[in-house]
Amino acid sequence: MTQRLVPFGFTAPDRTSATEFWVVRHGETSWNLDGRYQGQMDVPLSPVGHLQAASLAERLTGQTFAAVYTSDLTRAAQTAEQVAERLTGHPAVTRDHELREIDVGELSGLLMTDIRERYAGYLQALAQDSWGTRRPGGESMQDLFARCGAAFHRIRAAHPGQRVLVFTHGGVVRVAVGLALGGVPAHAWARLSVTNTSITRVLLSESSGTLLGFNDAAHLESLEEATEADDVLGQAP
Repeated sequence: MTQRLVPFGFTAPDRTSATEFWVVRHGETSWNLDGRYQGQMDVPLSPVGHLQAASLAERLTGQTFAAVYTSDLTRAAQTAEQVAERLTGHPAVTRDHELREIDVGELSGLLMTDIRERYAGYLQALAQDSWGTRRPGGESMQDLFARCGAAFHRIRAAHPGQRVLVFTHGGVVRVAVGLALGGVPAHAWARLSVTNTSITRVLLSESSGTLLGFNDAAHLESLEEATEADDVLGQAP
């Protein structure tokens, strides 16, 4: 099948062979609410996080996906299990450690006020190079993009022409967006605000991608909490 060229020269992914990803950030944890860095610390969902997951499950009831994948961290896996049981066919959930959040190293468990006091040098380096600067003892966004980008393409290769559901973390959602857009301009990734249990949809082929939808959290309109705090930006809700 000949790929369709749009007027500005972009070659759109061929839907017969590309994979459509629905990428979901996990529900809220108490550390999200506090603005405390989690990274790869295994923090479970808060009561509000379970309500958010239930709202998403209701929204996706009866939907069909070829496969369901999740980060192996509890907050993502708990969200995935609540949703998967409401999908057509009750698909099994495959845990994948490569879909984990960015490793924040020594920053795990800290608040932004703590980091300002203890890691001024790191923050200065981050201001100069937000993409390549590693968290002390952890990863950079560049590292995260390489790790999770490989995971998305591995999953894509296993599901050509299909739709898959992925439960993961705010930083990894940004990776999916970057893959869809062919990269993210310097500092632009930090402006991508990712709400708990929001849906981001991307279409990926081996050499191309398209962003179909970003940060869709319409199912949370009746809930009071829908925090955007995450481990990449350290935002307070």
